[in-house]
Amino acid sequence: MGVELVTFGCRLNLAELETIRAEAGAAGVHDAVVVNTCAVTNEAVAQARQTIRRLRREQPARRIIVTGCAAQTDPAMFSEMPEVDRVLGNDDKMRAEAWRATRRAFDFDQGEKVAVADIMAVREMAPHLVDGFHNGQPRAFVQVQNGCDHRCTFCIIPYGRGNSRSVAMGAAVEQVRTLVESGCPEIVLTGVDITSYGADLPGAPKLGALVKQILKHVPELARLRLSSIDSVEADRDLLDVIANDERLMPHLHLSLQAGDDLILKRMKRRHSRADAIAFCDQVRRLRPDVAFGADLIAGFPTETEAMFERSLALVAECDLTFLHVFPYSKRPGTPAAKMPQVEGRAMKERAKRLRDAGEAALQRRLVHERGKVRQVLIESAAQGRTEHFLPVAIDGGVAGDVRAMTITGNDGARLVAGTC
Repeated sequence: MGVELVTFGCRLNLAELETIRAEAGAAGVHDAVVVNTCAVTNEAVAQARQTIRRLRREQPARRIIVTGCAAQTDPAMFSEMPEVDRVLGNDDKMRAEAWRATRRAFDFDQGEKVAVADIMAVREMAPHLVDGFHNGQPRAFVQVQNGCDHRCTFCIIPYGRGNSRSVAMGAAVEQVRTLVESGCPEIVLTGVDITSYGADLPGAPKLGALVKQILKHVPELARLRLSSIDSVEADRDLLDVIANDERLMPHLHLSLQAGDDLILKRMKRRHSRADAIAFCDQVRRLRPDVAFGADLIAGFPTETEAMFERSLALVAECDLTFLHVFPYSKRPGTPAAKMPQVEGRAMKERAKRLRDAGEAALQRRLVHERGKVRQVLIESAAQGRTEHFLPVAIDGGVAGDVRAMTITGNDGARLVAGTC
């Protein structure tokens, strides 16, 4: 049997799966399950541990290899689990030698159980394999950046991913070209902090320059998306592309986290409430039909009801359509863990109110779409996605096709469309 992959967390983890599969397979690792963990919340870590225990019960003869952000930040915790055979670091999982060493350890039953290098010492992106990223899917993720140089007080991810580092612009363009030539109509650029792209490269190009180069040199690319961006780092070239190239999809997911200035300061964020609103207003002037998503944290330490209300109001003031709501998760070793904590019941109640506001905003957007003609990327015979990433219920179609469709209504969760 080959290698089974189980992943948690962000799109970056998803983007890395095919490299893991290819490197493990090339090294001769077989009859194993790789669990690619997430460390962003305590719940994500707990889910990974539960999954590992279940995998051992269901597949007692297979090796279990644990990697990802949680494995990087707390390798000892996973190595102490009797179900785990090997713990690989977050950068190590992308490198051929780490997989060859894993195979030798399994074949000869020797070597350390933990193979986790110092992530902060990593200065370059691990080599990536492009072949196989597409696998016939209509959407592919291209990792252009990893790590983060910022130190938000609630976030443990820099210690799981290391400092910011970027893929050379030419290599990123070639990855996109390869995927498009294989038939992939939509590319998503992803990373931990993609708006910090290029600071470590010669000439320090910014994300906007990369986007322009991709669109210029891969004219066959039908649709380009960006994963979560930090609005304060959006550069002039990026805004220019948003305004002037329809192949960059009108859907931006923003790393906002809160809507109260004091909480933002205590989070060590680099934008204010006014900055967030101004950015959304600016982009909406450039691309009037844009849809915004956002990450928001409920119950950050010291958050009062009045502070929370300002975050809640941000949903309307920025006209957010898609919310990714996190109840604050106390991560050991982060500065926020030492701050006065919000009572758990209040935190859950605030998270629910944010999610309810997000659901109401989504419903308004679904109603607003009625009668519009949208270019729908067919994902399956039953569903597609508009330019704004809104799901569309369809009846038949070939995955990968982009079809003009008239929105006739919605079923409460998805748009409903007919072919023009």
